[in-house]
Amino acid sequence: MHIEPGFIDQTKIVMANAGAVSVLAYYARDLLLKPTAIVRALLAAVFFTVFMQSFHMNVGPSELHFVGAMAMYLTLGFLPTLFGFALGLLLQGLLFEPTDLVHLAVNSLSLILPLVAVHYTLGLKLRETTNDQPIRWRTILKLDAVYYGGVTTMVGFWLLASYVVTPFAAWATFAASYLAVVAVEPLFTYATLRLLKRNAHRPWVRFCFAVDGLKLA
Repeated sequence: MHIEPGFIDQTKIVMANAGAVSVLAYYARDLLLKPTAIVRALLAAVFFTVFMQSFHMNVGPSELHFVGAMAMYLTLGFLPTLFGFALGLLLQGLLFEPTDLVHLAVNSLSLILPLVAVHYTLGLKLRETTNDQPIRWRTILKLDAVYYGGVTTMVGFWLLASYVVTPFAAWATFAASYLAVVAVEPLFTYATLRLLKRNAHRPWVRFCFAVDGLKLA
């Protein structure tokens, strides 16, 4: 989901910076009012950085990553994951890929906006107290499919806004590569949820993770 440096002109990067700052500022107050959410956001940033570094490869105009998006979203919560994406990209840029800092806001929005869409359309009801439907593997698969569909659409949007002509086939190859992520990540997410639910009575799990309200099949 990284847009490589050189694809987007400075004007659009400035607009992306304004957009990313606006989204993060909108949710910042809610995050700051919850000390546990701040801790979870830092954990999300570390987990995300580790996930990205564990597997990444160039595919067409962007990169294929193991993101772990729904694993973080379901175990840490919406706000920590949202801020964890931005902080994780910043951490990765500072430690591993300084050239990626140019597109920090661009890449952050590519991950954050699909998360917002998933949260308000499918994710909220999973944590409703009146929700009696347990989370199954196919539930996570649906979340992942919608989320990564959003991520690849965002990458396509940035490529359309770039001054480097990118063939549609190159974007399609990149989008298709995420089918492997959609197939693998639900298994990782479900296994992580089961492990944390099994240890949900432990104080450190209750403090660091948000799995109490979730029901598993």
